[in-house]
Amino acid sequence: MSETSTTATPPTGGSRILLENVTKRYGSATPAVGDLTMEIPAGKIVMLVGPSGCGKTTTLKMINRLIEPTSGTISLGDQDVTDIDGDQLRRRIGYVIQAGGLFPHMTIAANIAIVPKLLKWDAERIRARVDELLDLVSLDPDTYRDRYPRELSGGQQQRVGVARALAADPPVLLMDEPFGAVDPITRQRLQDELLLIQEEVGKTIVIVTHDFDEAVKLGDWIVIMREGGQIVQYDTPERILAEPADEFVENFIGAGAGLKQLALTRVSDVELADAVTARPGEVAAEVLERVTQAGHGHVVVLDDRDRPLSWLSRKQLGRVTQIPADTDAGLPVVSRSATLNDALDTMLVSSVAGALVTGRRDAFVGVIDVETVMRSIAEAREGSSRDAAAPIGVNGSTGSGAEPALDAVPGATSGAVLPAVSDHDGAR
Repeated sequence: MSETSTTATPPTGGSRILLENVTKRYGSATPAVGDLTMEIPAGKIVMLVGPSGCGKTTTLKMINRLIEPTSGTISLGDQDVTDIDGDQLRRRIGYVIQAGGLFPHMTIAANIAIVPKLLKWDAERIRARVDELLDLVSLDPDTYRDRYPRELSGGQQQRVGVARALAADPPVLLMDEPFGAVDPITRQRLQDELLLIQEEVGKTIVIVTHDFDEAVKLGDWIVIMREGGQIVQYDTPERILAEPADEFVENFIGAGAGLKQLALTRVSDVELADAVTARPGEVAAEVLERVTQAGHGHVVVLDDRDRPLSWLSRKQLGRVTQIPADTDAGLPVVSRSATLNDALDTMLVSSVAGALVTGRRDAFVGVIDVETVMRSIAEAREGSSRDAAAPIGVNGSTGSGAEPALDAVPGATSGAVLPAVSDHDGAR
């Protein structure tokens, strides 16, 4: 398809990233990143974590050549990134920074359209793509297209930053502390939204974070780094929590590793309860009859896009003649990509002992209750205890550079450089 075509195409999937013996020096004896080798599987979320100064941001920026490596090779798919013009490369890799990094003098639509315009897409295609992406990040195009960044909240600006990074449909998305500048509640919502977006777009996403809990929640794979860009452990969140490679990893994980295991179970992993639903304007007595016949205590009021507006009890239904269109600002709502910990936190401040579950574009999908969450937590604790007692064979536990089995690595083939500790890591 030509760059000026307006024909819609399916999203481009993720590309494999391969770093081989990559080093970055700034003149000191100790390299910022030293002889790093790893594969980032296509279509997965890989988290780079570690203490300040460990080289995680430098590693991220070498992938799109915002920082040039001193030596070594980095491949995107089958192509060496040094064979690609730097500007052209960065147009093929989405990049999201803390606080969004939007241009304040440009509208939201203009911010998102920057790369498509550089690629000389026609106006109709750009407008369609802007609206598609605003919808993808749960911002109504008619409402937000012509606004300026100063008119948006921090969380909304960060959503626009993600939309802009996806504008040209790149196979790779790099994110540098993307949720570090927002409050905890907004951070949780943005994390949930990213996971839902990833279900649709299937990109290769590399995220730098200092927050290990965030890494556990978002990552298919976690890379734990220390000074000099050395990889101490590269594995799944489950294996890192159950079998940390060494004392450094144990200290970085911190206390409560067992509780962190609970973040591995998502709302989407448990069975949701059905609910009686209604629309604004319906006759309240008729809705109350439906609720009574179903043996439920509440009705979920939805708007014309199936988004929850309120959760009314039988007593509240008996006080009105029609279902109101009012929005309850304190409605207990969680995303289906949220962890059970997130869901439990939401329910603890709810008077209903439950929460409404939403999917993409905030559409209602069901109800989760405290009993379901507590049962799942108990099962997760039992399962994590059994897993921890079993020999897992975590890569790098002895510092030997051992690699996991091929069938444990998404998309791995014989002879590939697998997620594992770098060869330069010595005995610990």
